[in-house]
Amino acid sequence: MYLPSLISFILFLVTSVASTRDVDVAIVGAGLSGLAAAKDIAKAGKTFVILEARDRVGGRVLGAHLAHGEVEELGAEFVGPTQDRVLALAALLDLTTYPTYTTGKSILYRNGTVHPYGADLATGGLPPVGPEAQAELASFITELDHLASELDVHAPWKHANAPAWDGMTLRSFAESRMTLQDSLLLFETAIRSILSTETAEPSLLYMLSYIAAAGNQTNAGTIARLIGSKGAAQDSRINGGTQLLATRLAERLGVENIFLNSPVREVKLKGDRYTVRSDTVQVSAKHVVIAMSPPMAGRISYDPLLPAGRDQLTQRMPMGSIGKAIAIYPKPWWRSLGFNGQVQSDTGGAIRATYDNTPASESFGAIMGFIEADEMRALDRVSQTEINRLVIEDLVRYFGPQAANVSQILIQRWDLEEFSRGGPVAYCPPGVLTKYGPFLRNPAARIHFAGTETAPYWTGYMDGAIRSGERVAAEILSDF
Repeated sequence: MYLPSLISFILFLVTSVASTRDVDVAIVGAGLSGLAAAKDIAKAGKTFVILEARDRVGGRVLGAHLAHGEVEELGAEFVGPTQDRVLALAALLDLTTYPTYTTGKSILYRNGTVHPYGADLATGGLPPVGPEAQAELASFITELDHLASELDVHAPWKHANAPAWDGMTLRSFAESRMTLQDSLLLFETAIRSILSTETAEPSLLYMLSYIAAAGNQTNAGTIARLIGSKGAAQDSRINGGTQLLATRLAERLGVENIFLNSPVREVKLKGDRYTVRSDTVQVSAKHVVIAMSPPMAGRISYDPLLPAGRDQLTQRMPMGSIGKAIAIYPKPWWRSLGFNGQVQSDTGGAIRATYDNTPASESFGAIMGFIEADEMRALDRVSQTEINRLVIEDLVRYFGPQAANVSQILIQRWDLEEFSRGGPVAYCPPGVLTKYGPFLRNPAARIHFAGTETAPYWTGYMDGAIRSGERVAAEILSDF
């Protein structure tokens, strides 16, 4: 059963009373980007209001509260080294982390057979395919990392080769470099886990920019950091769940400044101030922050109209397709069998990549599986009962008959969530980044754009969302 946090319940009560507010800054969206912007605006002594369409804060960060008091993350979940801003926010909010479980063997499920192996990409190991495929894949990853290192993370579209790289899909480039099915399979599986797309969907330039963003000012991004566990993007989890980042920050910002159940319909300039109209409240503000993914931001009516380039961008950046399935067990029995819960698979009814999602307390066991790209789209109209069946079949295929003895299965289909319509990030197909990339971050007069898609580092992650909110706050405060 999914239970709202106390803070969400309090905020819901606040939003039940329609009102009008006059503030310095109106923020549309109470995900981590909007909350991070509010944090710095409040610190500077400026007034703000956050308008959130959902009945909770957090955006694509969401926790499922289980009967025994533990939490499983249904959205963004992991943190790791070089994700400086999310780690700093966790420390500010007195939140602690614990390492993702990686002890034991991972599994490659290939051609109907389980192949255990002893290391993940973050520690330099490759799944057990033939030496030719391993060499081909390693060479390709090295080439991608090298090309990504040449990009300016703030403006990847300025690279001399950007038009050529943006003119092809990631798949066409991969197929020009790799000829073996095993190496192509492993690469395609990795991309599904990173972007929740098929390799035919993003442009090569977009993928290179995404790799370049997987670091910080002193550490270059790499594919290994994107897909690995220990020392990489899936290194750690937050005790109590990642939604605490949002709910605790919301508490500090003040419930009176956050309006839930308030989808914004219109942003209109009247004189020297903007009127932001939602279903429950109308706000007058000098500056507006749109802390939403580009496709969702495009559903708001703007007067005057946004620049044509910004509007074209919102029409051309779709969301990835993602869901999560979490199987709950009385205990993490796979650990005693020598497995760490991580799987990569060439087939699956629902899930083809898994992680051990057991909490630090080990009060129960949990295996989380991503439902991604074509698999997610194929299941958009399928009942949860049928998805549960497919998930169990997949887990039995990977771990054996004991995997059928589930206590509970949690399913979250982000494609069907009204105010997300997918995840983890909106991506750029060919031709988009070179033509419209500058419009990701460029303000439109005093309308500022946040969201993880706009971050130069850790695009698509919680860290990127927080960085984007802090960036727009700095833009705004420079005008006061």
